[in-house]
Amino acid sequence: MADAEYDRLFRELQNIEERYPTLRVADSPTQRIGAEPVSSLTKHRHRVPMLSLGNAFDDDELLAWETRIAKIVPEVVSGGYSLEFKIDGAAISLTYEDGVLSIATTRGNGTIGEQITPNIRTIPDVPLKLQGEEWPRSMEIRGEVYFPLSNFAALNRQRVQAGEQPFANPRNAAAGSLRQLDPSITRQRGLRFFPFHVETTEPFAARAQHEVLEVLESWGFRVAPHHHRVNSLTEAVTAIAQLEPLLPSLDFEADGVVVKVDRLDLHPELGVVGGREPRWAIARKFAPEVAVTKLHEIRVNVGRTGALNPYAVLEPVEVGGVTVSTATLHNFDLVEAKDIRIGDEVEVTRAGEVIPQVLGPVRDRRTGQERQFVTPDRCPVCGAAVEHPADEVMYYCPNVTCPGRMLEAVIHFASRGAMDIRGLGGQRVTQLRDTKLVLDVADIYELSQAQLESLEGFAIKAATQLIEAIEASKTRPLSSLLFALGIRHVGATVARLLAAKFGSMDTLMKATVEEVAATEGVGPIIADAVVHFFGEPENRGLIERLQQHGLTFTEPEGGGAKPLAGQTFVITGTLPTLSRDRAKELIEGAGGRVTSSVSKKTTAVVVGESPGSKLNRARDMGVDTIDEAGLLRRITSHA
Repeated sequence: MADAEYDRLFRELQNIEERYPTLRVADSPTQRIGAEPVSSLTKHRHRVPMLSLGNAFDDDELLAWETRIAKIVPEVVSGGYSLEFKIDGAAISLTYEDGVLSIATTRGNGTIGEQITPNIRTIPDVPLKLQGEEWPRSMEIRGEVYFPLSNFAALNRQRVQAGEQPFANPRNAAAGSLRQLDPSITRQRGLRFFPFHVETTEPFAARAQHEVLEVLESWGFRVAPHHHRVNSLTEAVTAIAQLEPLLPSLDFEADGVVVKVDRLDLHPELGVVGGREPRWAIARKFAPEVAVTKLHEIRVNVGRTGALNPYAVLEPVEVGGVTVSTATLHNFDLVEAKDIRIGDEVEVTRAGEVIPQVLGPVRDRRTGQERQFVTPDRCPVCGAAVEHPADEVMYYCPNVTCPGRMLEAVIHFASRGAMDIRGLGGQRVTQLRDTKLVLDVADIYELSQAQLESLEGFAIKAATQLIEAIEASKTRPLSSLLFALGIRHVGATVARLLAAKFGSMDTLMKATVEEVAATEGVGPIIADAVVHFFGEPENRGLIERLQQHGLTFTEPEGGGAKPLAGQTFVITGTLPTLSRDRAKELIEGAGGRVTSSVSKKTTAVVVGESPGSKLNRARDMGVDTIDEAGLLRRITSHA
């Protein structure tokens, strides 16, 4: 059953039971949290029940939720909210004793789950031992295991080739993979994990939900992207509308945004509704719906890494209250596995997607006039020969200057963790592309303030700040540039390994596959992708232009002055020009250490706009507080 149909029936049942309370029975779905554990896996009782979330299907229902809880605890209105994507996966709980993973369980019925510890140990996102020392002695960390869409497509391809039925959706496949009796099968599936909650009776650093996520990161977890805090529910409504368009770019499924009362001290006061749902959180669901329409054409667009992504051109149809005419098909293998043909009547859904997705064909409506789609052997945008690595599901255009790759490539290049160019987000890049000012990443460094000020929506201050951010990005080290270039398989970690090993762009560009593969942590597949990237004339031309614009083509050596050696810093709030990642990088590069909580060992707290409770704690403990400028002065004082 589709999520949309389940949600509709569940809401109908809730309404019936509200009108006729005598019809509510103990085994009603409204009284249950999850499914009863029935397998042969060992059972485990949760210390505190794992609850379900209530749903809001539109903004009015979200505002009604705030009105209800504000009657119980008025402070919620002024305390802010934390927003997080609602991951469509399998809920699990991880028990840590003295920082070491001891037990991992499914949610089960909310009270009793199934132990799946050996399987969870195969997921690289789950630390077997927590980093740092500032964690409760005993606690449960709760979160969601999910099936990355890229891995899911590869798995279905393998199943089709083996003559097996492909899995219906990533969520069910993730849940089934966790309950395998053979952990090696789970390992092969490539599952990932996002944490979002800490359950403990012991005090720890966080006093608000957004700080919980920061603390989890400091312990070695990877939290879901695009989470942030807002001051009011009005801001939350605006932010949710901005989050929904990001869904097609994510490698996981999400069907909404979870809105949580940010202050943790208010959660116990708000309590639980009917033993099933916490009052302090609600899921603002995106409008899911399934419609049937005709597929007229299958076209292909090109992503930032060169991945070729097929999409359907549809007879316009209303889905989830919106008229749509295009829908994603994810990848060519799924088109083949689902036997989707040009001219088919297809089922389309907006299950968390702004660009809807095609679920599959309605085979009994076929007329015999439908046509098979042929996977292209050349890039439909630039004409370069398409590459299809034997161990991957995706097909790629290898040309880094391909116009089809430009938009996502520039957005990634400017992002945090890459060149960190503040103010150069998706809307700005689209505007610069449409005005033909930026057609590849090197064009960024040819922008002038006068050009920016002439564009709609660019005030003098915004133009000045963007030019300053572009200029500042030239000082980013080689490792950041390698990651920013979007070389296939080269993430931030691999980029740092390569930069540390080769020291300069010139040396790396001259390296052989064998020399790159000899780098610790870099295998032959990555090495082949790196050498192939630098072997393309278009890519070398792009790098030459970047060098002419004065970007840093070397990696700082480990030695040198360490003005912050032995010092510990905490960052709170939004800094004026530095992202949190960049500030942490600068502190650590100067020999300092960044922690998530304020203690007597803290040297100073770096305070930005809208600081959290860490500022008050610093003042209470007499710890120094400094701004961004003060931090930079300390870093450069002995450099």
